[in-house]
Formats: sequence, C-alpha cells, structure tokens
Amino acid sequence: MKETSSERPNSQESAEYFELLRFPTVGTDPLHLKDCVQCAMWLKTWLEGIGAEARLLLPEGGGLSATPPVVFGERKGDEGMPTILFYGHYDVQPPDPLDEWLTPPFEPTEKEGRIYCRGAQDDKGQFFAFLCGMRAFFASHQGSLPTVKFLLDGQEESGSEGMARIAADMNDRLRADVLLVCDTSAAADLRPAIIAGLRGVTHFTVLLNAAESDLHSGRYGGIVPNAAQGMAELMASLHNPDGSIAVRGFCDGIVPPTDEELAAAETAAMSDGDYAKETGVEPVGGEHGLSVTMRNSFRPTIEVNGIHSGYGGPGSKTVIPCSALAKLSMRFVPGQNPSTCMALVERHLRQHTPKGMKLRIEAMTGEAPAMRLPLKSPVFRLAADVLGEIDPRGAVFQWDGASIPIVSTLARVSGAAPLLVGFGQGEDRIHSPNESFSWRQFMLSRRWAAGMLAALCG
Repeated sequence: MKETSSERPNSQESAEYFELLRFPTVGTDPLHLKDCVQCAMWLKTWLEGIGAEARLLLPEGGGLSATPPVVFGERKGDEGMPTILFYGHYDVQPPDPLDEWLTPPFEPTEKEGRIYCRGAQDDKGQFFAFLCGMRAFFASHQGSLPTVKFLLDGQEESGSEGMARIAADMNDRLRADVLLVCDTSAAADLRPAIIAGLRGVTHFTVLLNAAESDLHSGRYGGIVPNAAQGMAELMASLHNPDGSIAVRGFCDGIVPPTDEELAAAETAAMSDGDYAKETGVEPVGGEHGLSVTMRNSFRPTIEVNGIHSGYGGPGSKTVIPCSALAKLSMRFVPGQNPSTCMALVERHLRQHTPKGMKLRIEAMTGEAPAMRLPLKSPVFRLAADVLGEIDPRGAVFQWDGASIPIVSTLARVSGAAPLLVGFGQGEDRIHSPNESFSWRQFMLSRRWAAGMLAALCG
C-alpha cells in the first residue's frame, strides 16, 4: 500500500532515521567495530538532545577495540512517577548475500512508502520510531513525567553477551517498573500484538575435517572420506523422518502451553495459505501433525543456518572436500535448559561423526532461555487499552518464535514487568536481502510510544 503524507514522520525524524541506517553496524564482524562505535556515539548525542544523561558502557575486560559498546542513558522524571526501562539494539545482521540486494544495503532507499536498508526494521526502525514518539511526548506533555532509562545494545544479533555482563554489574541502577521493548511483530495486516512469550536461542559452528587438503576426485574418489557428504549426513541426523528432533533428551521436560494460551495464540495465527504467500513455500517444515502455531510458538527447533564446503564457483572442480563448516541455531521453549540442550546436541554430533573425520564445535553464543509471561499481567491490560485506541480491532496475544536473548535477564535484574510490542511484518524481510520498513509501521511505533507513556503517567 502506498503511504499518504499523513503517515510519514516529520523531516527531522526521517533525516535522523536515514542517518542512523547508514552506519553499517554488523556487530558480529570485527571489521565493523569502528562503525558500531561511531553509531553508539551518535545515539549518545541523540539521547542527550532529549535531556538524558548518556554514556557508552563496556563489560569489564572489554574495550572499544574488542566489543561494540552499550549506550546507556537516563532521563530523570518527577518524584512519584513510574520508572521505565527501554531496550533496543543498533547492531544488524550481515547484509550477505550482497548480489540479491536491489538497492545498496546501507544506503536507505524509499520506494512507495517503504524504506529499504539493512536495519530498516530490525531494530533501528522500530526502536528509533519509539524514541521519536518518546521525544514528542516529552515535548508536549503538560503534567509530571516518568523517569526513562535507555539501553541500546550493540550485540543483540549475536547473543548480547556484553550487555548481560553489564546488566549483572548495574543492579539497582536498572531498577524500573516496566521494561519496554519494540523489536517484535504485529499480527496480520498490522493488527497490534502483545508478545506473551519468546523462545530462547543458542548459535554455534560445527567444523568437520577429513584429509589434509582437497583431493582429486578421480584419483581418490571411493577411497578417502568426503567432508561435504559427511556434513550432510551429520546435519540430517539431527531430525527424524517426521521432522521431530532426533537428539535424545533434547525435548525432555518441555512445558506445554495452557489451553488458554493455545487458544489465544491460534486466534492471531496466520493461515497456511498466508504463510505460503509470504514465503513462497508451503509451511511444511518442523514436526508433522502439529499446527503452524504450535510449531512456531511452543516447540523447539534445531536449524541449519548455512553449510559451506568444497567448490562453489563457476563451472566444475572435481575435488573431494577436506573440510566442511555448518552454522546452526537452536530455539528453546519453557522447560528446556540451554546448556543442557547444547551438551546433548554435542554428544549426538560426536556419536554420529562419520568415520575418518574429526569434529570441532566452536563460536557458541547465546545460551538464552525461553520466556513466557502470564496473560493476566496488569501491564498487559494497560497496553491493550492503549493499542485499542490506536487500532479499533484491538490487540491480540502472540508467542513469538523468535528470541531477544537479553530480555529475561533485564527483567530479572531490573525487577520490571516486560512489555514487548512491535510492528514488524513478514514482508519486511528481516535477516534477508532487501529488508524494509514502511512509514505506516514507523508511525504506528511512534504512536504506541507516546500512548504508552501517557498511560503510564496516569
């Protein structure tokens, strides 16, 4: 849908948004560490511009030469008013594969009311729109104001390890009444959604080695083990023919949803046809016999994110690959312990390593547990009222299949009630080439921020 002028931010906000997007803040890539630091300094200045005291934080033992900083800010409010902790992240996914982008990945490009750029939605677009809504509220509100604390993460896409260490050391400095996060999705057609649960996550790399170098497939074919074939067999061993996880003990102790939770989740669910239209493929992955909602919201996964081995250039090269690499991620649900699950997966992989090959597991990050919140949370009722004013259809509840690893830690350390509301959609293509965010979504995030602050001020 082409956006109208009334659904656009003002010129200052759009210019700032574009400036923020131009920082190539790939937090997992050391080559982009300088870009992350520059972006963090830009955000620090922006927060100071709305009256917050702000500074860059690094975990003990870290430095600007090693770790993207956390931006922490605090805007003091009036006595007796609530304290809000706001979390967002400025790091983004790598733009690869570059040849699939239709526009430069770090040059925001507007087309029919949508902005195309890496980070346009996840999470620069969402958190910055929220910040713009806060700024507008501070400027126009006539009564008492809340205290707002800001945490802007530079490593969310890789597990928020630095943020977790910083949060553990800050304790009372993060105390708050409500934890607000704008990094999730709305329901279909942008109907507002309150997130009542997130899956946990761990990422890791599997390396498989056979011969000392790639070998001629004619001279050595049928004699030496093939690392590419071995990796394919190893990855296939993780699942049973019915799509269920084959790792023994991995699904033990899972806490299923209540009837109320499942009914609420199914109310907001997309149809199989909608998923097919959105992705271009039928939603037939995962465990057979379970609904899409159950598979995505309440069951764990082990996903192969990428496999690399041998030759992939033009023409042919008749070699037997000596090594193979696979990137994997796991999503957890309540009742699962990430460390225990990782140990079970490692045992499974070692038991199924093909003969003649050596296995190594490295680059493990995340280890974040799942989070499920009570539907009767008072802050949910307040949010539902605000969202009902924004959209007469009212809000629905969703249990997001994605993960924001640091949220459960921040909720525990701050003592705040978590409230996750975002306005993402499948067409935004986050984590993929040609990521985008519409002005309509930007303005909904902005309105949500101003409305929720007004409600919290009573």
